[in-house]
Amino acid sequence: MPRYAYRARNAQGQPMEGILDAPSEVAVAEHLAGDGFIPVEIRRAGGEGLSLSMPLRLAARKPSHAEVTLFARQLYALTKAGVPIIRSLNQLAASARNERLSAALRETVEDLESGRDLAGAMARHPAIFSPLFVSMVQVGEASGRLDDALYRVYRYMEHERQTMNQIRTALRYPMFVVIAITVAIFILMAYVIPVFAQVFERFDLDLPLATRAIIAVSNFVAAWWWAVLGGAVAAWFAFRHWTSRDDGRLWWDRQRLRFPVVGDIVLRASLSRFARAFAMASRSGVPLLQALNVVSRTADNTYIAGKIRSMREGIERGETITRTAAVTHVFTPLVLQMIAVGEETGQVDEMLEEVAEFYETEVDYDVRRLGETIQPVLVVAVGVIVFILALGVFLPMWDLTQIAGR
Repeated sequence: MPRYAYRARNAQGQPMEGILDAPSEVAVAEHLAGDGFIPVEIRRAGGEGLSLSMPLRLAARKPSHAEVTLFARQLYALTKAGVPIIRSLNQLAASARNERLSAALRETVEDLESGRDLAGAMARHPAIFSPLFVSMVQVGEASGRLDDALYRVYRYMEHERQTMNQIRTALRYPMFVVIAITVAIFILMAYVIPVFAQVFERFDLDLPLATRAIIAVSNFVAAWWWAVLGGAVAAWFAFRHWTSRDDGRLWWDRQRLRFPVVGDIVLRASLSRFARAFAMASRSGVPLLQALNVVSRTADNTYIAGKIRSMREGIERGETITRTAAVTHVFTPLVLQMIAVGEETGQVDEMLEEVAEFYETEVDYDVRRLGETIQPVLVVAVGVIVFILALGVFLPMWDLTQIAGR
């Protein structure tokens, strides 16, 4: 393994240097950053002309969703063809265009050679391989059907990419309208309403409540717009930080299920992932308790994942899957009914496959109609805002017209 000399600074800004054995400069940078150091320079030990500046190292971008999807498809093809996994990963690392993905694959090969399993090696790179990816690989390794697991990962990621594209397309117009209305209201409050307020003040009119409220808001925005903008940005980052914690993520994932329209789509999408992964684990012969633990990470929702893991306690007491699933209160009647039929017939995997296909079709249809569902709500909201502004501005103008007439 090549050796790299590095210079870095600790959290107090003190310089330090040393030598590390690593597959690449990116691996050295990630190792230093993980230890809390700021890399300054990394170069090949004993070599000349290979000194690397850190801006170039830090510019190595995270692989896109499409690149990871392509990797899953290529690894599936090589595994299905009987190519050894280490040889496959070496080939894909050499051909990968993304430097971070290539370095991660080389480190994965080293972990495999040291005795670690593929899922455990991939789990060391959470920024590249999602929990779903790792969980499905773990199921495939446990069942001896790694090629099938990789194919399902590829199909899932491709389906997710198409779904995200549909959501972006559906939300593009509503987001444009919301941004335009927000900018227009800000301009009105900061520049237009103050002019009307000066006119009303000059004539000493008895202003209605709506007008006084609009003027008060306008005065506040005009005087403190920088505080409003800074507060909004700070609130956004604080929310992102809080939801990155376990308790905040659990609360947010639970609230997402309660959103109108969108919450139902999120629930069915999560149940579809659960049904697909659980069917695969059941068909592959993975023990039930282990399957629940692995499959819970495919839900992509902390609240639902916790409910799935809680099913293990009931099953350990000897209860049926249907009964333990009903106690969680997150599974729909369709899922519970199909699980019950599967337990009676011994075909739980086939029943859950049908559930997954049914919900995937429904989610696709609802996502395509998402824009059509949001537009009426958006029109009503814009109408209410325009009505309040018009009411607050034109009522005093009507009084001014009467005064001018007299």
